[in-house]
Amino acid sequence: MRARFVSATPSEPAPPPRDGRQSAAALLVARGTRRLLRRLDFASVTELPLLSGRRADIVALSAGAELLIVEVKSSVADYRADHKWRDYRAHCDQLYFAVPASMPLDIMPQDAGLIVADAYGAAILREAPRHKVAPATRRAVVTRFAQAAAHRLHALSDPDAAGAEAF
Repeated sequence: MRARFVSATPSEPAPPPRDGRQSAAALLVARGTRRLLRRLDFASVTELPLLSGRRADIVALSAGAELLIVEVKSSVADYRADHKWRDYRAHCDQLYFAVPASMPLDIMPQDAGLIVADAYGAAILREAPRHKVAPATRRAVVTRFAQAAAHRLHALSDPDAAGAEAF
């Protein structure tokens, strides 16, 4: 039996996992934000389940295991309807909001970083305050990050694998 290898076409990047909750605008903000994070030498995954049961929009990891969480807000209504972001602080060293340029920036919390993004890139307007996450939490989040990334890569080459849709 001969092994078959599946290669991804560079012109067709794999879409992020979608669970139907993200608006088209939120997906574009996330894309531009992830491009910024990559330029800053962070790897990132979207929609990562955390220990608390919450699901972070973007979790970024540096080579030194620094953890960032970015909460994507695509509109004023989206921001006002969701206050679970405060729970994310216990799972990261820095917490950011990423928003489109059309969003009024004065409504965003001052105790979090602020990123403005579109589909092609992003800029950090305000650095997030730093607070070290507990070592046991860091290890758990990094492990979840690695497992999610590995499972998602596996699902690209073997979409029929058991459990491929879970990550």
